[in-house]
Amino acid sequence: MRVLVTGGAGFIGHNVAIYLAHRGFDVTVYDTLERSSEDAVKRLRDAGIPIYRRDVREWHDLRGYDVVVHCAAYVDVAESFARPKEYFENNVIGTASIAKAASDAGAFFIYISSASVYGNPVKIPISEDHFLKPISPYGASKAMGEQVVELYSSIYGLKYVILRLFNVYGPGQNPAYAGVISRFIESAINRTPPRIYGDGSQTRDFIYVEDVARAIELSIVKQPHNQIFNIGSGKHISILELARLIMRLANIEGEPVFDEPRPGDIKHSCANIEKARKILGFEPQTTLEEGIKKLLYTYKRLKT
Repeated sequence: MRVLVTGGAGFIGHNVAIYLAHRGFDVTVYDTLERSSEDAVKRLRDAGIPIYRRDVREWHDLRGYDVVVHCAAYVDVAESFARPKEYFENNVIGTASIAKAASDAGAFFIYISSASVYGNPVKIPISEDHFLKPISPYGASKAMGEQVVELYSSIYGLKYVILRLFNVYGPGQNPAYAGVISRFIESAINRTPPRIYGDGSQTRDFIYVEDVARAIELSIVKQPHNQIFNIGSGKHISILELARLIMRLANIEGEPVFDEPRPGDIKHSCANIEKARKILGFEPQTTLEEGIKKLLYTYKRLKT
């Protein structure tokens, strides 16, 4: 089965591409390579995956591909406040372009969305039928991308799955756009206390990137048409507890330092993953502590 991964040199994209290639899929990567790391590109090439410099905002002939996994996106919530126009252009227009090309080619379309579409939820854990009320340009751009995909299904017959990813972490994150776990681990490796924005009471649901890749593989194999799934661990932890966990595992003494809250940061987040369990057979395999230990080992090895 031929699979195209857009944004395939990004953090999630390159991990997904390599995972799928190892699972026997014929994988190709499209990426502008503007924000990719040299390590991600090297890992893709070492895996024998062809990489093409492509911009998803342009039309592409995708005939020959069975599945398109659309990971390409600008993903920094804080940056989206300073550069909203670029986020809407890349994340909405890019999705509109590549989804239409996938529809024209008869390819199954997997749209990688985000829990940011929910904004501040009224109920925890969050199920897929929770209303969407994003509080950042990034979250709004992902919600609009979902609307484009659903519209194309109704007017062009696009077959799709939307995966709303919660807080993804793992090896290969670009330091400039890294999530909170990578930032905390970077601090721990440098023997400095992690910096928390806000009071640390905010909670997040963290999912290891290989578990995300497994959810995408299940979506490819089962192809449940026109469905939306939350992909998370189904568990949540406060940012303060997370900081202390990483400090303990890295043998760092003291307490985290605190800074002003950042715009666009939601208060609480936790996925209800029962639908993904029931329909996809999805079950997270990596616990948070196991994943952090893997990352600590990876970061220490890169530093030596």
